[in-house]
Amino acid sequence: MLSVNRISKTYADNAVLRDVSFVVNSGERVGLVGPNGCGKTTLLRILAGQEAADAGAVQFAPGLRVGYLAQGFAAPPEATLQSCVEAALGDLARAEAEVERLAAALADAPDRAAASEYEAALERLRHLSEHAGSGQVEAILTRLGLGGIPRATAVAALSGGQKTRLALALVLLSDPQLLLLDEPTNHLDLDMLLWLEDWLRQFRGAARAASSRARADARHDGALGAALVVSHDRTFLDHTVSAILELDPETRGVRSYPGSYSDYVEAKMRERERRWEAWRDQAAEIRRVRQDIARTKEQSLKVERSTTPRQPGVRRYAKKVARKALAREKKLERYLASGERVDKPRLGWQMKLEFDAANAGGRDVLVLESAAVGYDRPLLSDLNLTLRFGERVALIGANGAGKTTLARTIAGQLRPLAGRVRLGTSVRLGYFAQEQELLRPELNALTTLQQFSGETETGLRNFLHYFLFEGDDVFTPVAGLSFGERSRLALATLVLQGCNFLLLDEPINHLDIPSRARFEQALASFEGTVLAVVHDRYFIERFATRVWKIESGAVREYVDLEAALRGKAEGRRMKDEDESLLGMNG
Repeated sequence: MLSVNRISKTYADNAVLRDVSFVVNSGERVGLVGPNGCGKTTLLRILAGQEAADAGAVQFAPGLRVGYLAQGFAAPPEATLQSCVEAALGDLARAEAEVERLAAALADAPDRAAASEYEAALERLRHLSEHAGSGQVEAILTRLGLGGIPRATAVAALSGGQKTRLALALVLLSDPQLLLLDEPTNHLDLDMLLWLEDWLRQFRGAARAASSRARADARHDGALGAALVVSHDRTFLDHTVSAILELDPETRGVRSYPGSYSDYVEAKMRERERRWEAWRDQAAEIRRVRQDIARTKEQSLKVERSTTPRQPGVRRYAKKVARKALAREKKLERYLASGERVDKPRLGWQMKLEFDAANAGGRDVLVLESAAVGYDRPLLSDLNLTLRFGERVALIGANGAGKTTLARTIAGQLRPLAGRVRLGTSVRLGYFAQEQELLRPELNALTTLQQFSGETETGLRNFLHYFLFEGDDVFTPVAGLSFGERSRLALATLVLQGCNFLLLDEPINHLDIPSRARFEQALASFEGTVLAVVHDRYFIERFATRVWKIESGAVREYVDLEAALRGKAEGRRMKDEDESLLGMNG
């Protein structure tokens, strides 16, 4: 379906991709992983035809329809929701005219290529005809939280999250056979994530294959559709992919690992242990050889010094031994300089987070008493919640349900519409805003931290180094930083301030997998209290002691994520059963 052969890409003197080769076959779901900045997006842009490789080749199966989801959604200024949907589905009249044109051409000059082109156009027309009267458009828009938005709404009026979800909906509606998805889980709540996982697992694309031969193959294997997915959501990868492609930031090439993301992690751990073992064995052998050479040379020199010219045979033998030792030494030097030597495994440069020890203060860190939060009207009402010192709570719920509004109210940026929201004694609140709007765009990383610390410039630059700000990066204005860089800077400010209550609104959205893992380790050692708005199930399961879930304008407490999701599923099943009974009795 897709064959990539030794493609390379360089920007100025920076090699982003080097001799990248891999194959994606029919029915495969492949996860593309690697740290931020290693070239994943560049690779997908090359595959989608939006950038050209400097060398190598990309080949697709004939007539293959490719759906590409980019990280940023750019629509024409005048675009509306309806015009975007129509563009994704294509123009029915134009498709009919194309079928008529190809039919006439096939009648005039019948050959295999013309027949294949006609059949592909006919399948496209069938697809458009089916969708014209089906409810698939509304179903996909609804599942992605866009069903209630009027079709005449301008795309420019949508929020960033809504634009991301619209871009995903348009890709799903375009009838692709190969999906190229760059961070599809960004801005999706848990319910939407579960739906996308299920959709991707069932994705086939076989019913409208480009040719009769392709349809026959699809019926044989049961799955023609394939996907290449860039994601930092480890649970999402575990539930959807059958193989992992790792883009190595050092070699700039890729390696393939079969199985899920967890299988890949286990394979990497075994691989790393084998490399360390080989390096340790090699180091021991080098040490032994060097000691043997040194001992031989010392013994030879000692014999030479202890003998007299009247003992020429002994002295000649000693010099011969010394020459052999010198030859062994040169051989060892050649080995150390060769490609045969096992290099010492390198530990990747990861973000370093170390929160200071937290002062407990009062036992009750946060208390909400009959509180209502919102803007012109309450989004959440009658909130009676208590967060105690040392607890770690995940706040989940659908997009737009009020999670960020509640976080802003707790942080003191919004006044409660009713009731009380109060912090406990000696609580030092550290608030991580979802869009990092608390960072001043005109400041750089260095001057941002200087607001909170009297440390010297050298000390602060060393501190920023732990958050992957290197060299002149510290002088880049916040407005010029990527979302991932802003996230790291916002975390650095919390660490520097020594907060004992962390209020985190989507703190890991723009962090790569190594940085997410490091952040989890830091929270595990943090002795204070955490309330985090987060949708990453892997993260929630490892850090949360409780889950607060927003449902129907209220907040319900659950012991863990599984219970929270099960509660939703049970409610949906009961509703379906009720509707079924009503249908039977009607």
